[in-house]
Amino acid sequence: MKRLLLLAALSIATLASAAEIEVRPDIAYKSGDQLSAYEKEWCKLDLYMPEKREGCASLIWLYGGALKNGSKDKATTKAVARSLAEGGIAVAVANYRLSPKVTYPAYIEDAAAAFAWVHAHVGDYGGSADRIFISGHSAGAYLASMVGLDEKYLAPHGLKPANVAGIIPVAGQMMTHFTVREERGLDVDRIIADDAAPITHLQKVTPPILLILGDKDWPARLEENAYFAAAALKVSKNTGITLLEIPDRTHGGIGDKMANADDPGRKAVLEFIAKHAAAVK
Repeated sequence: MKRLLLLAALSIATLASAAEIEVRPDIAYKSGDQLSAYEKEWCKLDLYMPEKREGCASLIWLYGGALKNGSKDKATTKAVARSLAEGGIAVAVANYRLSPKVTYPAYIEDAAAAFAWVHAHVGDYGGSADRIFISGHSAGAYLASMVGLDEKYLAPHGLKPANVAGIIPVAGQMMTHFTVREERGLDVDRIIADDAAPITHLQKVTPPILLILGDKDWPARLEENAYFAAAALKVSKNTGITLLEIPDRTHGGIGDKMANADDPGRKAVLEFIAKHAAAVK
């Protein structure tokens, strides 16, 4: 495990403040007569394409909101997506069904379907299907981790975790999510790790992972991620996981401030993508 307190210097792709970002809104990432009315209405994504897009890497961004709230149309979510696209990557911001209208694992299945759509179609816009990363903040980080680690979610789409170029959970829950516990009638403060927990699906070989958290996150959230990283290294012998702790960031601020060009979290995301995208043959 590599634990960093602050990024002193990062080499990332040149940022163009006046970059032309093309936004393709409300693309349905699921189709078929079997879809519910909720899926038809809600399971859509916005695609932000950078000015220089030929062969570019892509990032699936999943918003937070405790698996109960949130939308790709929230102003802060749009700002983060546009800012990352200005860093030279394609960004797909996906809505996913929310609890209590649905329960586990429906929202994870939606996140996997969004990844599968990007894998199948980003080449139509100039991006590379071999360089797709998945990320998100808080609940979105939990979804990104489950899609990238538990092979059963991508399998129905003919994909597997090896098709994920990297996972970037931002302030994510590595144990069983507290909303999943609540859906089961359990005490939300009772920490468990079962099949619904990213940590349960750790193994020696996974996509590379960058865990990003603020030093002022919720109680135990940093420790939970530190334990995840330590377990990956010491138990699973997985050396491809980095934990980055950023000073003076709260649980919400660690995600929202990624819209700022000089934000260390944003820089870390872009450097991680540039590094691992370049390693793809």
